[in-house]
Amino acid sequence: MPALSAVLEVFRVFLRLGLTSFGGPVAHLGFFRAEFVGRRGWLTEEAYADVVALAQFLPGPASSQVGLAVGFLRAGAWGALAAWVGFTLPSALVMLAFALGVGGLGDVAGAGWLAGLKVAAVAVVAQAVAGMWGSLVAGEGRPGRVRAALALGVMALLVVWPGAGVQVGALLACALVGWRLLPVRSGGAGHLPPVRLSRRVGAGLLLACAGLLLVLPALSELGGGWAILDATVRAGALVFGGGHVVLPLLEAGFVPHLLSHEAFVAGYGVANAVPGPLFTFATYLGGAQGAVGAAWGALVATLGVFLPGALLMLGALPFWAALAGNAGARAAMGGLNAGVVGLLLAALYSPVFTSGVTGPASLALAVLAYAALTAGRWPAWAVVAACAAAGALLL
Repeated sequence: MPALSAVLEVFRVFLRLGLTSFGGPVAHLGFFRAEFVGRRGWLTEEAYADVVALAQFLPGPASSQVGLAVGFLRAGAWGALAAWVGFTLPSALVMLAFALGVGGLGDVAGAGWLAGLKVAAVAVVAQAVAGMWGSLVAGEGRPGRVRAALALGVMALLVVWPGAGVQVGALLACALVGWRLLPVRSGGAGHLPPVRLSRRVGAGLLLACAGLLLVLPALSELGGGWAILDATVRAGALVFGGGHVVLPLLEAGFVPHLLSHEAFVAGYGVANAVPGPLFTFATYLGGAQGAVGAAWGALVATLGVFLPGALLMLGALPFWAALAGNAGARAAMGGLNAGVVGLLLAALYSPVFTSGVTGPASLALAVLAYAALTAGRWPAWAVVAACAAAGALLL
């Protein structure tokens, strides 16, 4: 077991990041780089880039997976756990508190503040799409055209045929196209610190993740906590890109049989206003459903949505150092990331835009919220609060 002081240090650093890291997974990665490469020197620039690349390649919450890897490389398995708890706990507690509050509000379908939260979700997701398009799709020449074609093709496919199976198939196809058509220079191997995890243990963790996906659908028939665990594990294991991209999978798992569409969207708006990982939206869903107790449902949902990403990250880490320098793997990653942008574009249309923009007033508020996020550089929490207040007055 690593020194307790190292584990506590990891927890303290990640708890502070969990309290202050607003802005979504891309912003989180910026905070992490400043802290662990610039300020503390826990990782070199190249090693941090390799960890981020692995997180982008795997399904799951990218920033949380990077945090897990940093914690593991610093202080072993206990460090990984400390990193996850510290980064996740603040937003999870806020989301559970909001779930308990929504449960006592009764019918909120026509509430103006709820309409404002839906509008805020439109602006926040639109900003995420724009930022990801600029960093993962846009580019000169043939590579840029290929990535744009992949992103727009995935969007068109998923708008017509939504569903987890289609999503996974489309993303795998994007990885294949990227591997064939997006050559990337090799390099980047050998930068990671020693990974104190054998390949045999890593393979066992990967198999455990696959086993969950095979067993939980049958157990979900028992209802209650098993249904919540199945829905969240499936969402955490099948979504590439993390953050907002998990929205359609969680909606399919919870709406309408565990909670209403209105309650779903209300929680999503609040999730964008808190620091830390957006995957704690699942904490809210587990607390707001009525099948089991709120605290138990929130705990099961939180563990379920993060568990697959943790198993995949720690399981793949021993194998990644050799693969990270392979040009083909990096090319496949480029195609995969373009597909993620297309997936997010489809989610922006439905259910976010279709439920949030219902008339001229809500469209105007969405445009103003987007302007505040981009040109005004307002933090997401301020935009969500302003939209909720404006919705209560105007919508």
